[in-house]
Amino acid sequence: MSDQKFHQFFSEYLEDYLRQCPVHASQLGDHRYDDQLGDFSREARQTRTAAQRQTLQRFTDQIDYESLSRPAQIDHEVFRHDLEEQIWLAENIPGFEEDPRSYNHYLSGSVYSLLTQSSLPHEENISNVIARMRQLPGVIAEARRTLTNPPLPVLETSIGQNRGVISFYEKGIYDLIGDSPLQEDVRQAAADLLPHLRDYQQFLETDLRERATGDWRMGKEKFDRKLQFAVNAGITADEVLTRAENEFRRVTDEMYVTARQLWSRYHPGMPLPPDDETGHHETITRVLASIGREHGDPGSLLADARATVDKLKKFITDNDILRLPDPDQCELMEMPEFHRGNSLAYIQPAPPLDPENRTIYAISPPPADWDPERVESFLQEYNRHMLQILTIHEAYPGHYVQLAYHNRETSPIRRLLLSGVFIEGWAVYTEQMMLDQGYGEGDLALRLTQLKFYLRAVANAILDHRMHCTSMNDEEALDFLMNQSFQSEGEARLKIIRSKQSTVQLSTYFVGRMALCELRREIQREQGGDFDLGRYHEAVLANGSLPVKYLAEVVRERLRKPRQDPGAKKRTP
Repeated sequence: MSDQKFHQFFSEYLEDYLRQCPVHASQLGDHRYDDQLGDFSREARQTRTAAQRQTLQRFTDQIDYESLSRPAQIDHEVFRHDLEEQIWLAENIPGFEEDPRSYNHYLSGSVYSLLTQSSLPHEENISNVIARMRQLPGVIAEARRTLTNPPLPVLETSIGQNRGVISFYEKGIYDLIGDSPLQEDVRQAAADLLPHLRDYQQFLETDLRERATGDWRMGKEKFDRKLQFAVNAGITADEVLTRAENEFRRVTDEMYVTARQLWSRYHPGMPLPPDDETGHHETITRVLASIGREHGDPGSLLADARATVDKLKKFITDNDILRLPDPDQCELMEMPEFHRGNSLAYIQPAPPLDPENRTIYAISPPPADWDPERVESFLQEYNRHMLQILTIHEAYPGHYVQLAYHNRETSPIRRLLLSGVFIEGWAVYTEQMMLDQGYGEGDLALRLTQLKFYLRAVANAILDHRMHCTSMNDEEALDFLMNQSFQSEGEARLKIIRSKQSTVQLSTYFVGRMALCELRREIQREQGGDFDLGRYHEAVLANGSLPVKYLAEVVRERLRKPRQDPGAKKRTP
């Protein structure tokens, strides 16, 4: 009865939240409010934060933790942590005041998600799109009223993304609506909206740029607090940094051992550089440069990724890495322009409240306005080896597969309150695991690329800390990324921009991967010869996207039971 009371409490909270935040509701897969944008003014946000404080107090007073079942106790802890985190973020991270990208969630995401990931009839989605488009001038007015002095790197990205928003309403939206009877209504709504967007673009490039003096650096105290909220694993920012620096040295040494074996393949007849620190770095750099030249054309990027998908799925099935989602609902597509600017690829998973929908694996080709030299640098970074590692990470068996398993979770708390550390950690863990199990047939060029990609995750955690907790400047960061982490200049510059805009998120990859590797090591030692990799992986994925501190407990519990059909739904709590 206590479990039921708790879940009823959460259900009532969720219902109120979805009503107040209709754009997020749509993205979660609840389509009752698809024609609305909600009130995100400063006053409304302050009211919601006050209501969350009241919810936290009522939760403490009304729900007896000790009387709950153990699964419900975990849910209780996850919900409480989420409330506390949301309150802290609202009171300490002024996104709507200092980050113009906060409004892109409404200007583009509110419409794009309806046209790409809604299970409602197509014409109903378009009708809701028109209703939202007519409300977007109000979003722009609120942005102009609220934005103060954003950090310049954040503003620059927003300026580029808003150009993409304009392009979307000029032409891109019509590719998604197709030959609809409502096409003329969409055109009229776009015609009414575009002058507001163009005026907003001018505002971003002139008025706001003149006062873009905000400090992107978070500072040690806030960074540590935000990291501890995000990680939820009892580890401090300093501890993460220490472990990352140790891992950085270990991975670099492994890269040299691998590069040394590849030297004669790419530099036949040439002597190996001297066996010292400088020579090791030269060996790795020159071999990676040769590997980078093994790439396709810009126009074949999507086709190359699709071919990689087929190969990965066959390997996963043939080697019982785990059982893949059936039917496969992952669709590979070109990244829309308004999402570009920070990374080559992303996954837009099926909404947790509409889990039968498709997942989008988006890849960004080189922008059309890049010169040939910059395009070549981009293609060398994302060569045919790196594209395979990236697709392991983003899709098979990384994000797509993990989040498809997640969407089978029936606990509403676990379904909706996801741990980014677990999600990113799983994706990074799979990169090495797949090669360890034989994917790539021992190709050392693929292995060195995987190590380079993993070193990037480790370097991300170091960069994240140093940029926000020390006085590291752009030149020092560029030296670290290019001359120590083996990244191209283009990739390094993008990562520096990202580090200024996504505080703490860059650390989640390393922290999550570290936790998952430790768990695998412990359980494999415990089980010895009885360890079954596919069964273990399904046990790891069987409880949603929980914070990593719970994994040892829930995975051991699942492994006490027979291997289950991954398509079978668990009993709803």
